[in-house]
This record gives sequence, structure tokens and C-alpha cells, in this order.
Amino acid sequence: MAKEKTVELKPKAEKISKEHLDQLQKIVNSINKVQFDVGKMEVQKHHAMHELSNMQDQISLMQDTLKKTYGSYDVNVNDGTINWPEESSDEK
Repeated sequence: MAKEKTVELKPKAEKISKEHLDQLQKIVNSINKVQFDVGKMEVQKHHAMHELSNMQDQISLMQDTLKKTYGSYDVNVNDGTINWPEESSDEK
């Protein structure tokens, strides 16, 4: 007859080793820090997008003012020159 194999089972551990616990805690803490940093960046992004929207509203108001005052809002922002469209030969 065939021999029966005896398998010795280790007793169930109640806790992981201190070394494994330290490694696990380090990984979890790193994940938490990265998630916190991402959240912080999202808040900064939201604030920046809000500021951008405000600036776009201001440029629209400025374009309206320039159009009413000068008849055009197409302006060179470096020197203030109005970029008038070239007149066609029919308009001359």
C-alpha cells in the first residue's frame, strides 16, 4: 500500500510580524500622503480656474469698453496700437 503523507500545519498567527507591520504602515502612510497632496492640488486647481474665469470676464468688459471708445478692441497689447482691418479697394 501507499504511504500516507503527514502534513504539519503551522498554528494560525494572530498578528503579523513587527517588520511586516512597519512595512505595511509605511506603504499606507505614503498612499495617504499622496492622496492628501492630490486633494490639495485639486483645491489649488479649482481656485486657479475660478481666477481664470474672473480674468476672462474682465477682458470681455475691457473689450466692450474699447469697442465703445475706439470702435475696435483689436489692440496690440505691447504698444496699444489699434489693428484696424485693411480697407479694400471698394471702401477707398
